[in-house]
Amino acid sequence: MLTQLREIVEQVSKVDDLRQSLDILVIETCKAMKTECCSIYIVNEEKKHLELMATKGLETHKKSVTLDVNEGLVGLVYRTVEPLNLADAINHSNYKYVPEIGEEIYHSFLATPIVHRRNCLGVIVIQQRKQRSFTDVEESFLVTLAAQLAVIFAHAKSQGQWFQSNRNQTQIFSGIAASPGVAIAPLWWSDDQPKLELVSPCSSLDIDQELENLSRALELAMKDFRKLRKRLVNDINKDTLAIFDLFIHLLNDPILREDLKKQIKSGDCADWALRQVVESYAARFNKMSDPYLRERSQDIKELGQRLLHFLYNGESVEYDWPHPVILITQELTASLLASIPKGKLKAVVSMEGAANSHAAILSRALGILAVMGVDIVPQKLHNKKSIVDGYSGQIFVRPSRTLVKEYKQLLNEEIELSKLVEGEIEENTQTKDQLTINLFLNAGLSADTSIAINKGVKGVGLYRTEIPFLLHHRFPSEDEQTLQYRSVLKAYPNKPVVMRTLDVGGDKPLPYLCVEEDNPFLGWRGIRFTLDHPDIFLIQLRAMLKASVGLDNMDIMLPMISGLKELDEALAFIEQAYNEVSELSDYQLKRPKIGIMIEVPSMLYLLPQVAKKVDFISVGSNDLTQYLLAVDRNNSRVADVYDSLHPAVIAALKHIIDISNQHKLPVCLCGELAGDPIGALILVGLGYRSLSMNTSSVAKIKYILRQVSLAELVIMVDKINHCYAAEDIREMMVNFLESKGLGGFIRAGK
Repeated sequence: MLTQLREIVEQVSKVDDLRQSLDILVIETCKAMKTECCSIYIVNEEKKHLELMATKGLETHKKSVTLDVNEGLVGLVYRTVEPLNLADAINHSNYKYVPEIGEEIYHSFLATPIVHRRNCLGVIVIQQRKQRSFTDVEESFLVTLAAQLAVIFAHAKSQGQWFQSNRNQTQIFSGIAASPGVAIAPLWWSDDQPKLELVSPCSSLDIDQELENLSRALELAMKDFRKLRKRLVNDINKDTLAIFDLFIHLLNDPILREDLKKQIKSGDCADWALRQVVESYAARFNKMSDPYLRERSQDIKELGQRLLHFLYNGESVEYDWPHPVILITQELTASLLASIPKGKLKAVVSMEGAANSHAAILSRALGILAVMGVDIVPQKLHNKKSIVDGYSGQIFVRPSRTLVKEYKQLLNEEIELSKLVEGEIEENTQTKDQLTINLFLNAGLSADTSIAINKGVKGVGLYRTEIPFLLHHRFPSEDEQTLQYRSVLKAYPNKPVVMRTLDVGGDKPLPYLCVEEDNPFLGWRGIRFTLDHPDIFLIQLRAMLKASVGLDNMDIMLPMISGLKELDEALAFIEQAYNEVSELSDYQLKRPKIGIMIEVPSMLYLLPQVAKKVDFISVGSNDLTQYLLAVDRNNSRVADVYDSLHPAVIAALKHIIDISNQHKLPVCLCGELAGDPIGALILVGLGYRSLSMNTSSVAKIKYILRQVSLAELVIMVDKINHCYAAEDIREMMVNFLESKGLGGFIRAGK
């Protein structure tokens, strides 16, 4: 039967029209199971009923047959989400007689739900006249078929090919909310740019000409990035502009240029050489589990795409539309965003990408709504009026008048909220009862050397030092690292900058030191790697200390500490580096504060001992949540289990702050939870007084904290401690925010 199952699924998946595919499905299922009747019921979520969409064996006479979700045996299967196998269906208490379909001739009944990620999309039923129970093999076959159909149905639903009662009904698509806001405008799709992934192998007949073409493309791309940077210089801060600095830096990289030339000299055409080199570079980043670093592969691809454009064209693309649009693109890029005139781009819907990409960061800085990773057929949506919800990640195509009215109201609220938030960004971060909360930045957007001082922050709570290591083909020298770190420290005079030591290895392999591991999340990473390479560790520590000479604003943080032995070894290396730099410096070197990242659960139980050895701790809520819940948050199959509001995570965070306060150990939380409105309020209620977040979250979190009192938050946290599920905690906090008039900061996507 396995062969028959594969054949059925293959036939169904080949047909574009979903109704036609269901007709094939019921016929082929009857053949395979040697039964007399097979029917498919699809759930209409809007009308709360099950509709008979295809059947072989029942008499529909072209009339719509529907069942309320609380009616009949099919409704029972939908509600219980379990198979139902009956020898005498007619005498079951839930049986409903529908006279027009002639179902009464069948006694045997077997049905199973079609479920995709806990969402029941429909029910498949087989029936026979003969009174008998279906065998375990038959039931297993139908359950397996339903599981296969669920994937096909879910894909059809995501592409807007799901069943609709009329052609003008609103279609809903979902993606990843990357930049918040609301947009109402026509969708616009254009596919006129060359694609790097479509470049085919090609040999060169004139190597010198290909080298000349490459050189011209490099210079044109360099000129273009400088022009785009200049265009945005007054619109966004230097931290975000560093995206273009990164591209210019890469174009000037002699190693990249040499690799491209080497590929051409081997006999390849320039475009084919470009594709091979870019894909090789991007693959290094793409293997990394850290979402931030993995998204750097998109930067490399964008650079390659821009070079390909200039290999084929002599000038950059200028976009201009007769009216503002919601742009659909295969992949959102920083170049694309910078090329579009102000006022003409309402939002971007990208079929690829994620919320950590540089383009997503730039879209947030520019205030351009963006939704990423949307599974759609863009040609079918071109020029259709739509709404994009940048909070929930939903796109509504052909929205009803009522929906448009609701979102116009939200849009007006959004404008008012933005004015409120930005108007108070330079105010102190204090609750209504005068409690001061210190806000810091998570920095390290790129290998930039010009991070701007951001308004309203106390300094940098986390600077990722691994970026220079990942962009080179060798370990950066001590002098190279010193220059990099000093440029960052100088950007924040008189403000602390917490520099995390090298956090690579295992899940973030260096391109020149690849390590293959079965489970990189639990592997050779962070402090484990640097302790095994004291030469690399000491070079970095000396570079950090040299960079701080005369500035005196650097603290050092150690990542992935899982035990006291690791901590003692790391502290010994820091002491050694300090002594070596002190001997070389004419200036009195200030001894930096030393801290560790609390991200491995084992450290929760060692905090009293840790407090005796370090000056501060930083909580990495992202990894801590991942390890506590045993969930790979980048795995779509279990991503819904990853929830930083899980009661166990809240309990762990409370334990950390309670023990730290007992031992007077300063604590800062630097995970995504700090920049989330609900998360920030819970953290303050738990006792956290220092939060480190991305630039885009600072103004929002500052404003929200100024609208609440500590007393209120303590009461809320006490209630939260009695919750058993993340959903209950979220609902409670949403209600609290709405009661304070702050519901606009969370929307449906939160």
